Amino acid sequence: MSQAQQEPIIRVQHLHRIFQLGGADIHAVNDVSLEIFPGVMTAIVGRSGSGKTTLLNLIAGLDDPTQGEVWLDGDRLDQMSPQDRLVMRRDRIGFVFQTFGLLPLLSAEENIGVPLRMRRMPRGERQNRVAKALEWVALSDRARHRPYELSGGEQQRVALARAMAAHPRLILADEPTGQLDSQTGRLILDQLRRFVEEQQITVVVVSHDPQVMEEADVVHVLRDGRLVDTRYKA
Repeated sequence: MSQAQQEPIIRVQHLHRIFQLGGADIHAVNDVSLEIFPGVMTAIVGRSGSGKTTLLNLIAGLDDPTQGEVWLDGDRLDQMSPQDRLVMRRDRIGFVFQTFGLLPLLSAEENIGVPLRMRRMPRGERQNRVAKALEWVALSDRARHRPYELSGGEQQRVALARAMAAHPRLILADEPTGQLDSQTGRLILDQLRRFVEEQQITVVVVSHDPQVMEEADVVHVLRDGRLVDTRYKA
């Protein structure tokens, strides 16, 4: 199905986010409009300070726009209650962070199971999902290792498994290769590509990594808070 025949999973319309700094207005996101379609790997790229992480936080409903609208699956985020937005993030979005975001005292399998516990998922189903997620990222033999016993690449694969185990509609990844060498970063991008192609999960990656720009189906380029270019893979 072409994008013209699909409804976007994310729609951003004339979005602004203004911060106050020393009495001056800082336009972190400045009149951005874009659409992100299901089953596509999309990259939001730009230099440090371009507004890409702020835009990701707005898309996730973690921050409120100064002006403009963000729609996710037909729901306008700024019109949802904080509790409804929390449920939306829990049930529909998987998060992957540059710093992995793992709890240091929990094993890999326990870290993966945390979001499922928050959903009060029955133990049997939770254990099954955790096992499948670990198998998916080829870490079944590291299930009981804590983060300090894992390499950076392994920790990020645990983070990917945690996101996947919740069966989200959307994965939002903030600099997922930022702390990894280029070869390990390539493995993480291959994993994200598999999510798109084999699990039909929509993936949005914020990054300045050239490998991400090469891998993504669509690249949105930000500069000084503005969307200045959109590129599509040939």
